[in-house]
Amino acid sequence: MTSSSSSSSSLSLSSISISIPSLSPPSLFLSRFINLNPFFSPSPKFSLHAAPPKPFSTRRHSLHKTLWIQGHISRDEDENSNVHQKNTQMFGYGSNDETGTQIPTQAQSIVEGSGSVMVSEFKPVPDVDYLQELLAIQQQGPRAIGFFGTRNMGFLHQELIEILSYAMVITKNHIYTSGASGTNAAVIRGALRAEKPELLTVILPQSLKKQPPESQELLSKVKNVIEKPHNDHLPLIEASRLCNMDIISHVQQVICFAFHDSRLLMETCQEAKNLRKIVTLFYLD
Repeated sequence: MTSSSSSSSSLSLSSISISIPSLSPPSLFLSRFINLNPFFSPSPKFSLHAAPPKPFSTRRHSLHKTLWIQGHISRDEDENSNVHQKNTQMFGYGSNDETGTQIPTQAQSIVEGSGSVMVSEFKPVPDVDYLQELLAIQQQGPRAIGFFGTRNMGFLHQELIEILSYAMVITKNHIYTSGASGTNAAVIRGALRAEKPELLTVILPQSLKKQPPESQELLSKVKNVIEKPHNDHLPLIEASRLCNMDIISHVQQVICFAFHDSRLLMETCQEAKNLRKIVTLFYLD
């Protein structure tokens, strides 16, 4: 029994046939995928490990969107450029090729006003007085100084002028002044105290006899006195103006003591400035 059963079982096993389907090769699988997907277009460098490309419709939509954005940006830039060009033409400046200055247009002048438009650059003129004073300080040498001033002066002011005149003479500066009372008399007294008569010159507007008696007494102590008898026929104001101009022509610096309403002295200081003299003006009011 045992042997018969074992033989029958072996026969049955041998009679059973098992069919196992074989795997398709990769080329067959790829051909089936191409037939099923009409949008697939293989590249010459395509491999099995490469990811399939995006569908054509998606790429076309993205390209259309990109072109649409670029078109709007270009159109906006063109519109902005046209607007800027119109504004420049309307409110721009006209240029002068010869001078290089910018001239405002009529629309610019109406909208912004003439005061807000800078036509040309303003360059301030250097302070000539400051430069002259700086140069005089650097020279450190004796100078010819002209003293001018009013007749109406108090005693304390005359004392200060005497001290100033004395200091100028002992430092070897040459003093020029006129022969009137007040400022001129104080300058003469201070210079005489320095005991250097060669550094004092008095220029009179007229002859000596036309001067007051007190002035004639003081002038008798001065070594260098220049008279102008040819101006005796002129009014004293005109003769004094000519005398002041003569003094200015001899000096490098002017020191003046005056009131704000001293017309002749103000004119003298202005003329000295015009001649590039160093002017030091003291106001008494």
